[in-house]
Amino acid sequence: MGRFSKGGGREMPELNTSSLPDLIFSILFFFMIVTSMREVELKVQFSVPSGTELEKLEKKSAVSFIYVGPPALHLRAAMGSGTRIQLNDRFAEPAEVMDFIAEERTHMTDQAAQVVSLKIDQRTQMGIVTDIKQVLRKSWALRINYSAAKRN
Repeated sequence: MGRFSKGGGREMPELNTSSLPDLIFSILFFFMIVTSMREVELKVQFSVPSGTELEKLEKKSAVSFIYVGPPALHLRAAMGSGTRIQLNDRFAEPAEVMDFIAEERTHMTDQAAQVVSLKIDQRTQMGIVTDIKQVLRKSWALRINYSAAKRN
């Protein structure tokens, strides 16, 4: 008669990981297609002034942008050719800047690091810039950055 031995039981075979990179790249490709980066549609035209002593912003996630300039060509028929303020994707008045800053702060993890970057057309009159700065002062947004291009 034959004997059945129990010695050296069966081992689990190793997990086959040869298809794992294909799966990971498929998931990565899916998220790249589905995710959209939100960009602000510029509704104002501006040509930034040039400067020599410029510094690059380190933490761009804490930056809120305010655009100031004449409306874009396709909006001039409806909006006129005067200077306008753009906050995200809408036109606003200087008094609405305080609400914009408060809303931007709610989306930030480090509210103390908030920087307001003013992208202003170089031909804009200083009166509207002063109005914006006064509202920023009232809303305690004291870190202001003026965008400029590097002078050659």
